[in-house]
Amino acid sequence: MDDYMESEAIGESLKGIKHTVFVLSGKGGVGKSTVAVNTACGLARKGFRVGLLDIDIHGPSVPKLLNIQNERFEFAGNEINPIRMEDGLKVVSVGFLLDDADKAVIWRGPRKFGLIKQFLKDVRWGDLDYLIVDSPPGTGDEPLAVCQLIRDPDGALIVTTPQELAVIDVRKAVTFCRSLDIEVLGVVENMSTFVCPSCGERVDIFKSGGGRVMAETMGVPFCVSIPMDPTVVVSGDDGTPYVDGRASSEASRAFDALIDFVLSREPKARAAASQDADASKGLGGGR
Repeated sequence: MDDYMESEAIGESLKGIKHTVFVLSGKGGVGKSTVAVNTACGLARKGFRVGLLDIDIHGPSVPKLLNIQNERFEFAGNEINPIRMEDGLKVVSVGFLLDDADKAVIWRGPRKFGLIKQFLKDVRWGDLDYLIVDSPPGTGDEPLAVCQLIRDPDGALIVTTPQELAVIDVRKAVTFCRSLDIEVLGVVENMSTFVCPSCGERVDIFKSGGGRVMAETMGVPFCVSIPMDPTVVVSGDDGTPYVDGRASSEASRAFDALIDFVLSREPKARAAASQDADASKGLGGGR
């Protein structure tokens, strides 16, 4: 299949997706996958039809974060059925192709590019309100491939931690988006501060505010600061999204604000999807 035909096939496969949001980071270890998973789950909990595409081929975290690491794809001919969660969230990850989670994926660029094309062309996504794409850190083969292959994405959320070393790399992620004509929807500053659960004292372990200052200097929106919270780590290790019924805390309010920020980018679509969700519930159905 030539490039034009593959592009058309990808467009046909993704035609039922209203909004696509990339989640990027300049470097690893900033909690990008945690942000992607909780964004997708938070949208699904509000009744939206959501897909989560994990293209971190060398270190897929999404299956573990959702406690579905033992799931495997079902194939229908050349088509792939995504893993479907109880709330209707549809998930695709290279982790569902691996028989041994400890085995390293040692692939060169062309093979990685081919897998990403297959995920975009052959997966039966169906109709979605949002597709959240969890990209690996940096600006290498995988984020470049998915950003070039998906037509007219809504834009990217860029995740960072406050310290200068992380912010320097995030500036590169911003210029990466600009070079591909992808809008930066907002910067998410993760692990911005630690709030003691006993006394409420705030400690800026990684400094604070670096993400906001970088966003201002680069001329891109700042989205939200998410504080360090041990229960976020526990929820990830347990495979339970943090947005699932957590008691009110500064971190949970930050994730709520992140979901509202994503929805605010397209208020008409939000209203229409909410009406669809309400109608579905009224008929006793669900997604």
